[in-house]
Amino acid sequence: MALSGDPVMMRSLAATLGAFSMRLVVALLILAVTLWLAKKLGQVAERALSRLPHHHQPADQTLATFVSTLVKYVVVAIGLVAVLQQLGVQATSVLAVLGAASLAIGLALQGTLGNVAAGVMLLLLRPYRAGDRVELNGRQGKVMGMDLFNTRLLDYDGLTLFLPNGKVFGDMIVNISQAGRRRIDLTFGVDYEDDLDVALATLVELAEADARVLKEPRPWAKVTATADSAVNVTLRCWTRPDDWMDAKFDLTKQVKETFEARGLSFPYPHQVAVERTPKPAVRRNPGKRVAKTS
Repeated sequence: MALSGDPVMMRSLAATLGAFSMRLVVALLILAVTLWLAKKLGQVAERALSRLPHHHQPADQTLATFVSTLVKYVVVAIGLVAVLQQLGVQATSVLAVLGAASLAIGLALQGTLGNVAAGVMLLLLRPYRAGDRVELNGRQGKVMGMDLFNTRLLDYDGLTLFLPNGKVFGDMIVNISQAGRRRIDLTFGVDYEDDLDVALATLVELAEADARVLKEPRPWAKVTATADSAVNVTLRCWTRPDDWMDAKFDLTKQVKETFEARGLSFPYPHQVAVERTPKPAVRRNPGKRVAKTS
């Protein structure tokens, strides 16, 4: 009751409340502008990345969403620092706390953050896309999807593989689908007595007759080696990546059947067993000694 009767104290309290109210109003305005600006800048970043062409294809939506969210968080963080400073909190102490927290989080999640960084680089560089046939970490398959943490691969055994982006980006990436074609190499051994021209002509004929084999580059067949028991002839031709496996196996079967029908044989290594006749054992008389002469 004593305070209520002191006009000086009341004026001081009113002035303090008025100043704090003004600061609070300004802080709320800064917060509102920060949230509005974060939303707008996030949308602008997302639209810009979505429209950005990359290798004649639109940018990946995952990267656009990630950059948009990152922009929003950065703007909100800057706005919150400004709000706290307006309310009388020292910005240096806030930044020190945020720096220490960021360091602790970074050390605890360094593996995860490494995968995120690798995912961003993969989404920017685009060495492969969903639907491509690739070889990653020694495993071949079809890319079913990717995000900032993992690449989902469906291998030829029907297994779904989740490969961390950090390991994918740090190893060799083989994109089988990007060139639009893949080469088939088939090598067969024919007998030394067989006609090599017939064998080479048969290989080219069978390749050209297969609709899955591309016309350009043209199929190629040559004598590639003279082995111990056969002469090696090799067929090289090109197919689309999706037709490569079936065309390779079908051509192998057709070559085998056609070679045999045309009198060409497939020699195979032979093992010759040599029987050694044992030498007669020399009998010795231990009780008989030969006298030495000088």
